[in-house]
Amino acid sequence: MLDDRKTAILSAVVHEYIATAQPVGSSHLVDAPGVGVSSATVRNELAYLEQEGFLVQPHTSAGRIPTDKGYRYFVDNLTTPGPLDSAQTAQIGDFFTAAHGRLEEMLHQTSDLLANLTNSTSLVVGPTPAEVEVRSVQLVPLSSTHATVVVVFSNGAVESSTIELSDGCDDERLADAAAVLAHNLVGKKLSEVTTIDGVENNAVVALAAMARDAVFQVSSDDHVYVGGTSSVAASFDAVEVVRSILHTLEQQFVVVSLVRDVLDRGMSVAIGGEHGVEPLAACSIVVSPVVVEGEHVGSVGVLGPTRMNYPQALATVGLVSERLGTRLEEGS
Repeated sequence: MLDDRKTAILSAVVHEYIATAQPVGSSHLVDAPGVGVSSATVRNELAYLEQEGFLVQPHTSAGRIPTDKGYRYFVDNLTTPGPLDSAQTAQIGDFFTAAHGRLEEMLHQTSDLLANLTNSTSLVVGPTPAEVEVRSVQLVPLSSTHATVVVVFSNGAVESSTIELSDGCDDERLADAAAVLAHNLVGKKLSEVTTIDGVENNAVVALAAMARDAVFQVSSDDHVYVGGTSSVAASFDAVEVVRSILHTLEQQFVVVSLVRDVLDRGMSVAIGGEHGVEPLAACSIVVSPVVVEGEHVGSVGVLGPTRMNYPQALATVGLVSERLGTRLEEGS
């Protein structure tokens, strides 16, 4: 642990660098809260913090900037979720009060809301539909050879998939298969239903099973919504860094794995290389689980440069995840 003065100086450097993105010199720190010593003493303390790996000097005669270790100490020991101003709190409240319609659209809009509030890239991982109870199911004929199976889930999500019909499949057989599907699926999770039964007509059972398998395939993946990717370009000067980050964010599996791994490790903030995704080594991520009736059903988070405003990000992500969980619970 650092003593009070070193802690105050490190905190002042982090706050100043977050605000300006410029190396911080000793002259800016003399009058910082909790410091109150001469420039010479501040320089000695800065040298110590650099020696211990909390700060780094980009080049000779420049001020210091925090390292990932410095940010980690700041987050663990000096940071609590900052207060959101009344306008932001009201904006979040109004958004979820007015949020209606399909779950997918609400999650997409949630990612936009979070990006706008934090000026960072937002990550929203929605509930996996296959793990949610089915509210209704339909088989809709498209032609003599194809039909669409449509499943509405209890949380408002809708999934559909097109299936190919065998020769001789008439409207009566399709209606019978839809009835069998409803009997087997409604009120249950898709992941729980592994076999279809209920009638003696093998052709109807086979059709219902094919429809169940088709919609299960498209509903067993996590749904990820990424907003505010344009903020990446504004946060980094190096074109290659921006390109690498954007390419990584396009890979849904990587994003889901990143968020899940951070939460599984019991963390709400992963800084720089801590999250283990090399193309995002210049970034930090702040995440929070979305909980419905005590069950973790999704996640929200923001990703930005390591000099992100951690107190504000923690507060915003925390409130959005809480309100999203409440909204999902109301809709279930």
